[in-house]
Amino acid sequence: MYLKTIIQGRLEFGTQKSYEKVTKMFLQRIETYYKSDVFLKYEDIFKDDELSLEVPRYVAQVTDKAFRTTTGLLGYCAQFAIAGSIRAWLINEGEIVHFETLEPDSDKGAVQSFVRGRKLVKVRGKESEAIEALSNAIEKYDRHAQAYERRAKVNFMMKNYHDALRDYNKCIGIDPTIPTAYYGKAKIHILREEWNEAIANLDESIKKSIALQTLYWKSRKLKAECHIQLKEWQKAAFDLKLFTNRAFKADNPNKFWLRWAFFNYGVVLMELEEFTEAMKSFDKALNIPEVADGLNEADILTYRGLAKQKAGKNGYVKDIKDAASKGGKKAKNLLKSLK
Repeated sequence: MYLKTIIQGRLEFGTQKSYEKVTKMFLQRIETYYKSDVFLKYEDIFKDDELSLEVPRYVAQVTDKAFRTTTGLLGYCAQFAIAGSIRAWLINEGEIVHFETLEPDSDKGAVQSFVRGRKLVKVRGKESEAIEALSNAIEKYDRHAQAYERRAKVNFMMKNYHDALRDYNKCIGIDPTIPTAYYGKAKIHILREEWNEAIANLDESIKKSIALQTLYWKSRKLKAECHIQLKEWQKAAFDLKLFTNRAFKADNPNKFWLRWAFFNYGVVLMELEEFTEAMKSFDKALNIPEVADGLNEADILTYRGLAKQKAGKNGYVKDIKDAASKGGKKAKNLLKSLK
């Protein structure tokens, strides 16, 4: 049985000695143990001039055995590395069957400092310690893309946006396959209202992630927001249609934003004068339980009423009255004009 696999990432070996050792062991194991079971070729992934192993993105149909053999060998190679990460998915009919993150886990100083720093990033109040540990990893190996990316995240949390942007750029310059770096850059550009720059980075985040990842859909949502700010209605509609058509699982954080997405999709459709479709989108927004997404029911009712009016449908006055009774300021002003 053949399943879809996606593999991408990069490992840095740092020294000629480590690189020669890992390449020798890779070839030896291919010849001795694995032979045809490994589907990544030596000449395609090892970069002699950079002392690295790189898989920009590999997509193919493979057997479960070949996937596990190949990722097992890549995991073995990772233990010679000083930095880097490879992500590997095995997918069957849109569901992840198996997922591997292959990273160095040795006693090398840069590895240990990074592991410590990455853990501290998740601990509230430990931001300064996280930056110190990640900076130590970078001092020990200045091409540590993951350390730059994690340090950028902490700097962003601490509102050190200049430093965060610098670190995200350093990360991408070393390893352009890390989608979270582009997503982080986009958020800084959004804070600066640099919408086109944000969109460019969100496009990269989408390209470098896969549709089964939370990040992919977070990027789609943010990109739609940027297009709305630029009044690029067709482009916003494209991203919002994809987002609202996605069946998110209960534990996916993107599910929280579905009401927001249906409402904004409706607003965008009204700008495109697709009033009947806008009504349907507002209907779906109203059928989702209220959450702290920055919306209130009065807003949705108001816009649904306007969509009904534009579409020549009955019931628009009732929607606007209901919205006004719920405190909607726009609805109250509309009622005056209707009278």
